[in-house]
Amino acid sequence: MGSHNTGAARDPAGERPMSVEDIRESYAECASWIDRLDWLERRLTGRYRRRLFGDVEGRVLDVACGTGTNFPYLPSTVDLVGIDISPEMLATARDRLEELEVDGTVEEMNAQALDFPDDSFDTVISSLSTCTFPDPVAALEEMDRVCKPGGRILLFEHGRSDVGPVARFQDWSADAQYASAGCRWNQEPLELVLSVGLPVRAASTHFLGIFTLIEARPSRDSLVDAVRAHLPNTR
Repeated sequence: MGSHNTGAARDPAGERPMSVEDIRESYAECASWIDRLDWLERRLTGRYRRRLFGDVEGRVLDVACGTGTNFPYLPSTVDLVGIDISPEMLATARDRLEELEVDGTVEEMNAQALDFPDDSFDTVISSLSTCTFPDPVAALEEMDRVCKPGGRILLFEHGRSDVGPVARFQDWSADAQYASAGCRWNQEPLELVLSVGLPVRAASTHFLGIFTLIEARPSRDSLVDAVRAHLPNTR
């Protein structure tokens, strides 16, 4: 497990955060070229997606699924729901889902206000998404809410590098990157997850510390564990 240099990153969205509508418009413009670069995405990130998402089970929610980049790495046995704010992205995701043997649907939805009841999914996954949410804490809290107790929340994120010169470049260019792409590329993903109170089972960093793989549990699990610890042994 790598470690990030904490406290150095500043939120480039602090002074001019993008709205959900801003992000929807941005992705409408870039959906086609994102799909055309799918081959590069697979080469660069495929092994990490396969490692993190390859054994998911049951009913699975892919938050901010985009063009469905995660779909080929999921077991064919899952019941998949993919959501995204961009109808253009979802059109490609829908086509991709039809080509695979995965049973599922895609829906247009705001990750910060998921239209699902509590405890709806066995596993919630998301990739390279928290950097673009206007309110990433709200989105993570929604993932927590809809994940069943005993389930898993799996996040493949990017953020501030472990390598000093790379991290300094990310910090220096963070405002320009956010203005052009709506991406906080010097965020600290693990710190963000911990700030929401999600119990982290495992985390690791890769590719100069830029990519972070996180396996977390719903926050209600930690409460259940605490209660069980204080119960008398009834066996």
